[in-house]
Amino acid sequence: QVQLVESGGGLVQAGGSLRLSCAPSGRTYRSYAMGWFRQAPGKEREFVAAVSWNSGRTSYAESETGRFTISREDAKNTVTLQINSLKPEDTAVYYCAAARDYSDYLIRGVDYWGQGTQVTVSS
Repeated sequence: QVQLVESGGGLVQAGGSLRLSCAPSGRTYRSYAMGWFRQAPGKEREFVAAVSWNSGRTSYAESETGRFTISREDAKNTVTLQINSLKPEDTAVYYCAAARDYSDYLIRGVDYWGQGTQVTVSS
C-alpha cells in the first residue's frame, strides 16, 4: 500500500513558478514509478510527468515545452513537480500518482492516487 499526499498548490500569477510536492509513504514506495497528472474543470485527467524508481527515466506530456520538471528524493520521501512560466491554462487539480511499473506517460496504468492539490493561475 502506498499513500500519497500532495502540497504546494495555490494561486499564482501567469508567468510565475510553482513547486508541487508529493509525500509518499509505505515501505514499497521506493520501488514505484512516480508521476503527476492534472485535471482541469470540465476536462479529463491528463498526464503531466513521470519518473522511474531510480530516476533513470523520465517522460513528459508532449504538449509541454520544458516548463515542467519532475524529480524524486527518496531519502526525503519527496516527489516534486517544478512548473515554470505558468499559464492560465495550467489551472487544474494536480494529482500525484504511483505505478508499480514505469512506462512512458505511465500509459500502462497507475496503482495509487493522491487527493490532489489545486493550482490556479490568474492572467
